[in-house]
Amino acid sequence: MSTVNVAIVGVGFMGATHIKAYRQVPGARIAAICDAVRLPVDGDLSNIAGNIGSAEPLKLDMSQTKATKNLDDLLNDPEIDLIDLCVPTHVHPKLATAALNAGKHVICEKPLARTSAIAYDIAKAAEAAKGFFMVAHCIRFWPEYAWLKQAIAANTYGKVLAARFRRVCEPPLWTKDYMDGAKSGGALLELHIHDVDFVQYCFGRPKAVFATGFTKLSGAPDHIVAQFTVASGAAVSVEGGWAMTGGFGFNMEYTVQFENATADYTLARGSEPLRLFEKGQPARAIKPSGGDGYIGELSHMVESIRAGKAPTVVTARDGASAVEICEAEEKSMRTGQVVTL
Repeated sequence: MSTVNVAIVGVGFMGATHIKAYRQVPGARIAAICDAVRLPVDGDLSNIAGNIGSAEPLKLDMSQTKATKNLDDLLNDPEIDLIDLCVPTHVHPKLATAALNAGKHVICEKPLARTSAIAYDIAKAAEAAKGFFMVAHCIRFWPEYAWLKQAIAANTYGKVLAARFRRVCEPPLWTKDYMDGAKSGGALLELHIHDVDFVQYCFGRPKAVFATGFTKLSGAPDHIVAQFTVASGAAVSVEGGWAMTGGFGFNMEYTVQFENATADYTLARGSEPLRLFEKGQPARAIKPSGGDGYIGELSHMVESIRAGKAPTVVTARDGASAVEICEAEEKSMRTGQVVTL
């Protein structure tokens, strides 16, 4: 397959973000957009905002892109190859299952589902489906995080002694869906899960977790700090939340202490966000190649479809496992006890 025809389902912040990314992915064509509530028939998505990415105006050429409010229009269209689900979490199960049953390839935004039980059901459906399926855990593809994964896997600077990941922001008020914790899972599932998934990617599924936090906005955890027990024995902690006071903005960062070096990344550092401190050497900036994680994840999916091989960097079961780990964190936060996994 030389060209993958993509249908974006949900044209809010994440849908617009994916559209911008696909424009930089060789072999991808945005063939359709679908939104049951706010379908921009003129293709103008310039007023859509979020917490990361460029604010450049975005407008689609609708003479080349189909617009519909009905997902069935896309599922019944033989020209559509890939369904990209950028819809609220609580509708992932219904739409993902429908797209898989229709024989389409599917990429679904994180979290995979509101509960791990439902997420594992989707994973089972994906494993039995004709099309490929991937959960959009973009941090696995973010250049600075991909660099860290490689450094850990290759033991470049010795073993990891400690690792701290942090992702915090002011409330994401651009969508009311996030503030309904019963449907979204709050910051725990909509934000913090990025780093939870990255922890399991680098260190394997944690053995246990102890977490503290609070609920303030959504009825679900809006800020959480977790300490994980991992097989290597490294001291691994993750903090995440969206309860910062207005004006704080958004930041993501990590500090990893290896035996022979310290890697420190913060988005707030601007043009040199990742710095490496090695024994006996001056500090230096590390500049991994590649675009952002959205381009990386969508490139991986498109390249997999074109090659006829299932995506490997992140699987449906990875997505379900990340939800399950978050549930263990919430249980620990509520009970004050260590929770085993």
